[in-house]
This record gives sequence, C-alpha cells and structure tokens, in this order.
Amino acid sequence: MKRLLLAAAITLLSATSALAQTVIIVRHAEKADASADPVLSEAGQARARALSAELADDHPSIILTSPLQRTRLTAAPTAEANSVISEAIALDGGVQAHLAAILARVEAAPDDAVILIVGHSNTVPLIARALGYTDAPDMPDCEYDRLITLHLLGEGRAHAIPGRYGASTTC
Repeated sequence: MKRLLLAAAITLLSATSALAQTVIIVRHAEKADASADPVLSEAGQARARALSAELADDHPSIILTSPLQRTRLTAAPTAEANSVISEAIALDGGVQAHLAAILARVEAAPDDAVILIVGHSNTVPLIARALGYTDAPDMPDCEYDRLITLHLLGEGRAHAIPGRYGASTTC
C-alpha cells in the first residue's frame, strides 16, 4: 500500500512539473513600413507596451525572438519589466531550421519556465503546432493581437488558451 501511495505521489509530482512550463506566443507588433527590417509603428509601440502589461503577472524568464527588429522591439518592454535579455534565434537555414532551434531552446528550459516567443505571422502557428496546439489556425498578415498561452503537458501535447491582447486588429 505504501508503495502504491509513493508511486501515486511521484506521478502527481511529475505531472505537476510537466504542467508548469508555460509558453506564450505572439506575433510581432505593427511595423512602421513594408521594408525588410522595419521598426514598430506608433500602434506597434503601444501594442508592445500592452504585451508587457498583459504579462505583468506571468513574469517570463526566457524571451525568444527572431533577429529582426520588429520582434525584438515587441519583446523589449516585457524584457525590461522582467529584467530578462531577449534571445534572438537565427533565421539562417529557413523557417524549419528556425523552428527547430526554438523547439530545442524550449526543451532545454527548466520545467517551471515561463517562455515568451515573439514570432511572425508565418511562424507563430507553426511554433504552436510543434509544441502541441495542433489546431492552431493560420495567421493572416493583418492580425497582430493574437496571444497563445500553452501549458506543456509532455509527449508533444499542450493545453492551449488562445486569447487577444492590446487593441483589436481587424482583417
């Protein structure tokens, strides 16, 4: 009986640990222009501040971005508020290599980590699907307010909480 209770306790602790890793995924905020590596527009700067306010209680301990300004600038207020340095994940090798590098970084993170990932309209759904939110819908280029919170369950599964933040975007 004691062994059964011990096994149940270990299983419960393992399940709690697996549920503890949280990944929050957003697209970069609105960009100032259509150039290759634009800064954020005024609306984008406001959205970046709104993201920081939205995540004030979550305290991200790891922030992953692409190397492009719009993702780094979107993450900047949250990074500053949480005293975290954003990590730019290279785009060398294309989208699949970028995705693999992000997944490797998430897998290497502690079980209790809260990870913010700031991506692009083409990468946000791919990242969410790869982390277990298999029903993550594609993202139109005009959408900036989607916020996906994933509680990773292990074995490629996640509990997904889709949401919105900041000013609504309309497509």
